[in-house]
Amino acid sequence: MTENFDDIRPYNDSEVSEVLGRLLKNDEFLTSIAKFRRPGLNKALPNISRRLVKQRLKKKLTGINTIDGVQRSVGEYVRAILSATTSGLEVAGLSDFPKDAPHLFISNHRDIVMDPALIGYMLRNSAHGTVQIAIGDNLLKRDYISDLMRLNKSFIVKRSVQGREKLLASKQLSQYIYHALESGSNVWIAQREGRAKDGIDKTDPALLKMLHLSKRDAKPKMSIKDSTDKLRIIPVSISYEYDPCAEMKARELYEIDKHGLFEKDENSDTISISEGLNGDKGNIHLKFGQEIVAEDDDPVNIALQIDQQIVSNYKLHSSNYLAYEKLRADDPSIGPALSELELEVPSSRIEAKRMHFEVMLELIDDELKPYFLLNYANPVISKLK
Repeated sequence: MTENFDDIRPYNDSEVSEVLGRLLKNDEFLTSIAKFRRPGLNKALPNISRRLVKQRLKKKLTGINTIDGVQRSVGEYVRAILSATTSGLEVAGLSDFPKDAPHLFISNHRDIVMDPALIGYMLRNSAHGTVQIAIGDNLLKRDYISDLMRLNKSFIVKRSVQGREKLLASKQLSQYIYHALESGSNVWIAQREGRAKDGIDKTDPALLKMLHLSKRDAKPKMSIKDSTDKLRIIPVSISYEYDPCAEMKARELYEIDKHGLFEKDENSDTISISEGLNGDKGNIHLKFGQEIVAEDDDPVNIALQIDQQIVSNYKLHSSNYLAYEKLRADDPSIGPALSELELEVPSSRIEAKRMHFEVMLELIDDELKPYFLLNYANPVISKLK
């Protein structure tokens, strides 16, 4: 059956050597690594920096000829990113669901690469197994990004197709997700198309409808409730103390409000990926929820069940409270006042956190500040609701 998925599936072991060889010849890929590993040298002597990166990678990748080998290497890269760009990673809920059955993990979506990378990293390290990752074809405009993602167990969501092709692509995607789960692999997909630019985490009921497509016409026909239960959905809440892409998200929302649209250039997603990986994220909190048992056949209600867990399990950081505090000073109607204790920061550190947030805000253009603040404040508002 796997031949039906050749255009969307992750790479397999037999393809690893060829793809790695292709990456080592890709200057754009080598430059992206050089910018992270050797930013100073790359700026001054890009050719030398790129050559050194290639030599180091070639040595590091020698002997890697399986997907498992690739994922071990990726795990080292994730550890390096966490060490360089965060003040800590807190994880909860990993022991609350069985390790002997694959699950579909549905999370809120704040960062293009870090969200699935963190979930995969923690599942692998906790013996829950690896995870296959759904990624939109709109993010695969660079050949090296497509190769990297498919080497790291990513499968492609065809977002660029229209009309009947879109329906066929959705059905193929549904079939593939069930196939992956039935083959023993965990799967991750975001709760809706695209990142939450405004800090509001809401599951799109269309996601549940898409997942049901391959079972809707099955014999015997399966209800949405039954197909949902078969997926063993685990909601996951991801919260970053600081969002490296917050200013870019604010710019996008501002342009949409002012002009009715925001047009990405061909580098927008690549820049977002780079910023998300390399930017300061402060503390990160990851909470795995309880398996969803659908209450009925209504995809809206199932989406609400997922949302309830994602919102309730979302860890509010000082940045969220401070943004809410600033917005409420101008508009008390957004919600009740919060006490200093609700900042969940020792009193000796509250002012330091406040000063750091003020410095961040000062660097944002005035017209973007309301959108920037809402990105951080909306998780507080969602919890209050």
